[in-house]
Amino acid sequence: MITPIFRIFDTEKATDFYRDFLGFTIDWRHQYEENMPEYIQVSFHNALIHLTEHHGDASPGSSIRVKLDNVEDYHHTLSQKEYAYSNPGMRHTSWKTIEMTVTDPFLNRITFYEEK
Repeated sequence: MITPIFRIFDTEKATDFYRDFLGFTIDWRHQYEENMPEYIQVSFHNALIHLTEHHGDASPGSSIRVKLDNVEDYHHTLSQKEYAYSNPGMRHTSWKTIEMTVTDPFLNRITFYEEK
């Protein structure tokens, strides 16, 4: 299994986006001591992502693709939420996928896709 690492700058904003908006589970958090950067693991279906405030771990603006069944249902679920910072669209591609891309508050992108 490959685990991508996304750079974040604010764990509260990350929690609002990944847990409250996208519906990810926060599996665990790690912080060496108070006032130090935090490292978080989140998961959703078959996706596992590490979120880090540590400067040298990753660069903001990364992108991953996550295969997901029923992308249209997931899109509908997100559309019903009142999250002010994202309103993802869906598209049917010429390579026979349905895709929805979301961008987190730190410019990392997740494209959820379903093969048709």
